[in-house]
Amino acid sequence: SYYTHRVIEDPEWSLATVPHLTELCLQHIVHNFEKNPIFDCLLPEHQRKVLDRLSTGLPLAVTANLISDEDYWKRCCTDRWQVCDISNYGDSWKRMFFERHLENILKCFIPNTTDPNQVLELIPLCKDYVWKLEVDQFLPPVKVDQKEERDDVSDTGSDFGLGEVSVHHYDLGVLITALPHLEELHLTYGVKDCGMNFEWNLFNFTHQDCCNLAVAVKMCHNLKVFKLTQSKVDDDKTRLLVRNLLDHPCLVELNLSHNLIRDKGARAVGKLINRSRLETLDLCNNQIHHLGAQALARALAENSTLTSLNLRLNCVEDEGGEAIGRALLTNTTLKSIHLGSNNLSEPTATLFSQVLAQNTTVTSINFSCNHLGLDGGKQLLDGLADNKALTEFDLRLAEVGQETEYLIHQIVWANREAARLGSLQHPPTKPL
Repeated sequence: SYYTHRVIEDPEWSLATVPHLTELCLQHIVHNFEKNPIFDCLLPEHQRKVLDRLSTGLPLAVTANLISDEDYWKRCCTDRWQVCDISNYGDSWKRMFFERHLENILKCFIPNTTDPNQVLELIPLCKDYVWKLEVDQFLPPVKVDQKEERDDVSDTGSDFGLGEVSVHHYDLGVLITALPHLEELHLTYGVKDCGMNFEWNLFNFTHQDCCNLAVAVKMCHNLKVFKLTQSKVDDDKTRLLVRNLLDHPCLVELNLSHNLIRDKGARAVGKLINRSRLETLDLCNNQIHHLGAQALARALAENSTLTSLNLRLNCVEDEGGEAIGRALLTNTTLKSIHLGSNNLSEPTATLFSQVLAQNTTVTSINFSCNHLGLDGGKQLLDGLADNKALTEFDLRLAEVGQETEYLIHQIVWANREAARLGSLQHPPTKPL
């Protein structure tokens, strides 16, 4: 008879040797990093091993000012967000993480409910890594139940009138004045994805909000770009903001598009143009009429810094359009002007034909969605005859006629091609 000899394998048995002491130490450092962050004293190759194994969920109080390795912060970003484009963050993963982390906290902050220390405790951790903030949502305070509100009113008597509940949003003052590198601030006071809970008061940019923001921006001396859009900014709020932006040392771009600015607000902005270093001004989709446009034109005629002006979707009409045209006969710095959808007609086209014949600085004009008419188009074509500067001219839906639009397009295309060839022959020199 035959006997078989069977050997049962031990699934835990291994030929692997006991790990080196160095490896065991590194494992210990990684497992206890939150309580005892040992890093700077390690050799570079050991630091690399520790960084590769560290959890991206460690408290920022531990990692913020200790770890500068971009690969670690890249893991933190990709673990948290699906879309990560560091080209918008100076090609820095660490900067992306702290800017987006801070933005998310601000977007979810509920006044009188969220602990302000959530923001305050983050300042010393993120202040050296935040250069830009884009906050497209500010939540209002939680609405008090009507019964509780009535009880509060009865308890406090009639001293406070109707007992109006505060709807002011988070005050950015303490935060942005503590960010020494902040150069760009993009804000929208509203609520996203409110669905069936929509109420108009969710989109109120209150006078107190404006006061707080104006004071904060004034104290932000390194701010270069300020955008406050879709926030119901009216004339009074515009004047308040401008008062605090006058003579700002660094501001070069101001965007107040999609608001409720009328002529008085535009007049205030006109004053700012010549008491600042503004290069780009966007007032698109407001309620500016000819008086406001004339005020902007007077400022433009004396200005030597502004290079781009966007007045699309206003109602400056021919009185305003002609005023801007006259300003461009003397202005020598503006390169781009957008007057689309402003109820312009032939008189504006007539004056701009002179601008095209005399001005050698403007490279882009947009007259789309106006009523320039066939005669207006022909006058613009005549003005372009000797123009070599204009490389963009948008006349879509301007009623100038297909043939005129085609001939203008040919001239502009030739100018653009000449500019391209010129840039190839004489490339701009890079600063040392």
